Amino acid sequence: MDSDDRRNISKPSFRYALSMLLVVIAIISVGLVAFEAPIQILMFISILAIIPFMMGLGFTYKQVEKSMTRSMSRALQPGLILLTVGILIGAWMASGTVPTLVYYGINAISPQFFLLTALIFCSLVSLAIGSAWGTIGTAGIALMGVGATIGVPAGMTAGAIVSGAYFGDKMSPLSDTTNLTPTVTGGELFTHIKHLLWTTVPAYIISAAIFTFLGLRYQASSVNAESVNQLTGYLAKHFNLGLVPLIPMIVLVTLLVLKKPALPAIFIGTAVGGLVAVFYQGFTFSGIIGLFYNGYTLESGIEMVDNLLMRGGLTSMLPLIVLFLFALGLGGMLSEAGVLETLIASFAEKIQSTGMTVFATILVSYSTLAIGGSIYFSTVMTGTLMRPIYDRLNLEPENLSRVIEDTATQGGPLVPWTGAGIFAAGALGVPVSTYLPFCFLAFITPLVSLFYGVTGLTMTESKGEKNQQRKKISTNNIGKNLTTKPGNKAVTDYVNAWSRKDLYS
Repeated sequence: MDSDDRRNISKPSFRYALSMLLVVIAIISVGLVAFEAPIQILMFISILAIIPFMMGLGFTYKQVEKSMTRSMSRALQPGLILLTVGILIGAWMASGTVPTLVYYGINAISPQFFLLTALIFCSLVSLAIGSAWGTIGTAGIALMGVGATIGVPAGMTAGAIVSGAYFGDKMSPLSDTTNLTPTVTGGELFTHIKHLLWTTVPAYIISAAIFTFLGLRYQASSVNAESVNQLTGYLAKHFNLGLVPLIPMIVLVTLLVLKKPALPAIFIGTAVGGLVAVFYQGFTFSGIIGLFYNGYTLESGIEMVDNLLMRGGLTSMLPLIVLFLFALGLGGMLSEAGVLETLIASFAEKIQSTGMTVFATILVSYSTLAIGGSIYFSTVMTGTLMRPIYDRLNLEPENLSRVIEDTATQGGPLVPWTGAGIFAAGALGVPVSTYLPFCFLAFITPLVSLFYGVTGLTMTESKGEKNQQRKKISTNNIGKNLTTKPGNKAVTDYVNAWSRKDLYS
């Protein structure tokens, strides 16, 4: 918003900003707990409730609407990706891609080590392609089918998939979030990745141990052999299995490894799946087009088969996109009103220790993640708002970038209305609340990070001229507009450029 447009707009007081935030929290929490209302409706009600608060600060309704719609426009590319992934899932069911992976996965993976295998496999795939979403949308879909067949609860399987996918995403120099975070905080990419090892590796080892322990109860003898035989028999009878159905996945993974744009890559993977379904599985072109829209349907009479295969389609993603739109609209309004900046400015000067700095960063990171509905929003806001505090305490940028990755990136799929949470839930076919308790990596990593903050271990300090230079460009004017701060033009330009790319992490 131009400075001329803000002449009659007041900055919210701490009490006013806190009231706005508490109203949103109350509407969502009471609606979910007391009335079990759909989250989309609660987000919409929250938007209506914030309008009079913003007008009380001097915003006109037109300005309120502009702040909401401008933020909502950021949902276009992620929304297109979600729609395309819905089509891709249906296509890969019909092409035999997922059935083939499930069929051979059942025979190859030991039930008791399935969760550990899912964690490690998704970590390797994500590390190679630099994309948690790409991993979840390919390997994750197949692993969900294998887990369901051998009797592993869907939440546990999804938790292992999400944990592995985001571990690899964080550690990969190909990942967009891993590149964005040190840029925002003023650090260097590989210094940032090396610093991440101190928190991520211990948390990963602990998570792997937990998944191993949980998996031990699923012995081969505990698997329902009759159900497994029904499923594998149906797949072998009704699909042409083998190497050809894997071509769509090979094409998609290859494109992602080559860092091709996400949306065209998914389109191509979907198209190849459709062609395999027509020429190898016997579908008609008209049948495939209908399947793209409505998803894969069948009447096998076998519950396990129906639960596995009846998925996908463009329409399956529409409720998730509505949620994403409302979440981004609400976040844009709160950001435009200056709610976060006011709340942070109230305690910024009181932070005098490393432990309190890390703790405050964790709170700000999760708050901006919940309000903005986006890992990118949280990364930019947290990095920009907290960077002056780290400079004042002589802490190197990699300390801040590490905490942001430990919280905003890892926490993205845990919030139902973020792009990461919406995508994971839609692709894996389970609500966020189902897999959230099993995302051990996302819970353990911030605790390790906080431990280092309190003890001072691995918290690298700045020395000499470099720190003095950073202090000159990093002021404590936290309450000002972000684009007016010294040293922030590079961040603004980077984020503006990034917003024109696919938001695919």
